[in-house]
Amino acid sequence: MIVRILTEGQYRVESSLYDQLNALDNAIVEAVAAGDEARFQSLLTELLDTVRRHGIPVSPDEFVESDVILPPPDTTLEEARDLFAGNGLLPG
Repeated sequence: MIVRILTEGQYRVESSLYDQLNALDNAIVEAVAAGDEARFQSLLTELLDTVRRHGIPVSPDEFVESDVILPPPDTTLEEARDLFAGNGLLPG
């Protein structure tokens, strides 16, 4: 699975990590809906760090389509209201 973090690049992530990323995504949806900025920022940081820690960076010279696109680390709660609505960024 290819995950893009906007402003950073793409990472190859094992599909086995999908459930963990989806759980974080769902928790972010809840934090955004509750207007809990501190929890949102904490969960977004955890989501991005999980991708960075477990993913293998894709070379900038390699062109591959992203399966999931995550927002940049400096995303505000207000910006996230449009992104993390409904089911969030990861389906399921």
